[in-house]
Amino acid sequence: MPNSPKPPPAGERYDWPVLVDELNRLLRLKTTPIGMKLFERVEDLQAIPKLRRPNDIHTTDQIVAQAARLGFTVGITHEDLVGAQCRAVIGLGPQDEAWRAGSSYAGVWYATVADASAHQRAMHVVPYGKYKSMAVSPLVSGRLDPPDICLIYATPGQMIIFINGLQWSGYKKFDWSVVGESACADSWGRALATGEPSLSIPCYAERRYGGVLDD
Repeated sequence: MPNSPKPPPAGERYDWPVLVDELNRLLRLKTTPIGMKLFERVEDLQAIPKLRRPNDIHTTDQIVAQAARLGFTVGITHEDLVGAQCRAVIGLGPQDEAWRAGSSYAGVWYATVADASAHQRAMHVVPYGKYKSMAVSPLVSGRLDPPDICLIYATPGQMIIFINGLQWSGYKKFDWSVVGESACADSWGRALATGEPSLSIPCYAERRYGGVLDD
């Protein structure tokens, strides 16, 4: 994309409404591009304007969906997430031996405990201990400026055009992987952990709880 915006000078910020408008004009996205940000202090999360907090326990897929599909700004701590998997991927829960064993997934997604454990150890996750909370919000709101990562949902045709744009200047080959169930590890888990562009095929949980469609 010859007209892709350059990174802003140090100390300045992106004009998110302009960037998102350009993305929508070029790609005709069906969902709202959003940002995700981790916080070391819960007080910083609570200071975000118009922040919504869950009334019930959720999966991270549901939290992300509320921003991408409803335009909400949502903040969570580990208490708001169901199970160890969601917490561990974004660094709000420990990746301890019990988590790495993955015993509860044997006979569900994997034939043996060894297979389940291999899956757990293959996942990209944010190291545990530094962050206390996480927020998601539409990029145009500017409430997470700057976000740690940006997320978009796209069809294969839209996504390859987006990737072409990333490779237009300073070309780099992108290598991605698929851990299977737990696509969050391939998408926001990998991006948060590495700082690199990441791509995933939405898994069962994202489809069931996050409302992600087949296209």
